[in-house]
Amino acid sequence: MTTPMTDARTGLEVRGLHAGYPGRPVVQDVDLTVPAGHVAAIVGPNGCGKSTLLRTVARLHRPEAGTVHADGADIWQLTQRQAAHRIALLPQSPRAPEAVTVAGLVRYGRHPHQGLLRQWSREDEQAVRDALEATGTADLAAERLDRLSGGQRQRCWLAMVLAQRTPVVLLDEPTSALDLGHVVDVLELVRQVAAAGRTVVMVQHDLAAAARYADTLIAMKDGRVVAQGPPQDTVDESLVKELYHLDADILRAPGDGSPVVVPRARG
Repeated sequence: MTTPMTDARTGLEVRGLHAGYPGRPVVQDVDLTVPAGHVAAIVGPNGCGKSTLLRTVARLHRPEAGTVHADGADIWQLTQRQAAHRIALLPQSPRAPEAVTVAGLVRYGRHPHQGLLRQWSREDEQAVRDALEATGTADLAAERLDRLSGGQRQRCWLAMVLAQRTPVVLLDEPTSALDLGHVVDVLELVRQVAAAGRTVVMVQHDLAAAARYADTLIAMKDGRVVAQGPPQDTVDESLVKELYHLDADILRAPGDGSPVVVPRARG
């Protein structure tokens, strides 16, 4: 029998997590705690295990050891459907059925709530409407997803994840390939999701963006967490050097004092 989390306010808790592939360990002895209503950003160089960690937390990759608790329950002690009521994942490159409309895509978020004894309901319809409103995509509901801009499509994918109504939301590089304006839009939306009480954990390549929008920064290298805490206390020259083999100056942003990384020219 697994031991439940002692703090009901903790949205996600990972302890002693090891995961990988035959003959190739990827995630090693990872511990992390993210309170409900907080945003955590996982950063680190390519190949450090960020996406594997996220997939393991999402129950898409079975760990070799360790536990993952979401909203108080050990997800590996739940059925797949039960886990999908607690954790939703937006992968890095999601794919939609051809010619699907925005409303049709968002309805897929309600799939874990369907079954032989429970068909589409008013609650499902309300969840879809709420997700469209929250992401500013209600006016796009009848549009085909493949005819929208990259920024619009990403907000629609986020609406699908929000429609699942899970307490924990996982996002794998949600701002990848977006221009600066859409990056800000998506990250502001992430903050709103957390403000509504959900736990958000995202993989983020942009260290400055992660530092600006996350409550907790989780830095990974070679499959291990090498630093974890508030960005203001975590991001410094030595961390940038350790993660990216890069010399940099760390400035403070006006207003909130979040760290801004300014790389130094090589040579």
